Amino acid sequence: MTSHQPHPDDIELSEITVGRDLLLLITGGVRHIGAASTAYMDGDTARVMTSAVPHHKEHTISESVALRAAAALNRTVTVVMGIHYDNLTKEGIMEVVNIVNAKVDQYLLQKI
Repeated sequence: MTSHQPHPDDIELSEITVGRDLLLLITGGVRHIGAASTAYMDGDTARVMTSAVPHHKEHTISESVALRAAAALNRTVTVVMGIHYDNLTKEGIMEVVNIVNAKVDQYLLQKI
């Protein structure tokens, strides 16, 4: 698997409405399914459940994104994430995290 370096135009966030609930798909680089996190409201508190594919790290981002989206939108949100770039440095990983968070922020601003 070969992939290029992270770039904001390469990382995509798409949505699918599922009744009252929401599915967010976030992918980039070599696209795949690395983790899925479902956040739901329990009274005034957002809670999350996550399933991660072994040897993948997307759950470290998908959980926080799902929690933020569920709390902001007051609905159940599942985030499926798969982003892979070969040989990323710690700085490269932080760049991916920052790009994802910026895209989620922009998305939520449009929705609330």
